Amino acid sequence: MDDQTDVARLQGMLLEQFREEADAEQQLVQIRTLMADLRKLFLYYEFGIEEVSTKIEILRKEFEQIHDYSPIEHVRGRLKSHESVFRKALKRGCALTVDSIRGEITDIAGIRITCSFVSDVYWMAEMLSKQPDVTVLQTKDYIAEPKENGYRSLHLIVQIPVFLSTHTEYVPVELQIRTIAMDFWASIEHKLRYKYDSEMPEHLAEQISDSALVAAELDQRMGLLRDEVRPSPNGGSDLRH
Repeated sequence: MDDQTDVARLQGMLLEQFREEADAEQQLVQIRTLMADLRKLFLYYEFGIEEVSTKIEILRKEFEQIHDYSPIEHVRGRLKSHESVFRKALKRGCALTVDSIRGEITDIAGIRITCSFVSDVYWMAEMLSKQPDVTVLQTKDYIAEPKENGYRSLHLIVQIPVFLSTHTEYVPVELQIRTIAMDFWASIEHKLRYKYDSEMPEHLAEQISDSALVAAELDQRMGLLRDEVRPSPNGGSDLRH
């Protein structure tokens, strides 16, 4: 929001949203109020990312220093930009109000956890879900049922309390938990799709889909090799069972 170009672009989007308002001064009041409310809301989401990241970091340190195996390879948090949230709200026909945005868009705050093996993905989800202050609002298992383009990952929307000076905010955070192979495929697919503005040539789309199957086979093979050397440390626990 500090970037003047982004601010101007957002103000243009909001002016379009409030274009039916006859009084130009009233338009500006609505925009300023909304922007101030959104800055506060996004700060809550930033705190939510920090809270969940702390939980993950504690688990990482526990496994690295106490146990001889860690399911966590990489962790990355991200907060959607204001413009991205506005565009998603407009695409869904959601009113540009804090209450509507908060109720309709649950992936403003996100954390991606990369694991070595598929069993570790479900293990991490289980460990986080069992923590008493974490509430799972939604689960989408794109590993058991991949998307049409081959995308595979386990998505959880969790709600976390953020304790402020005067009250407690309950913030939704999207967790994307996947293997290294899934993450590599998703990264390349995203870059190609972005290059072609989502209209990827058919022959490339087919190759990307085939590559997803190769990545899934690699995950399966690596899992079998790991089981021969050492059984899964979570005893094969799987949220699908």
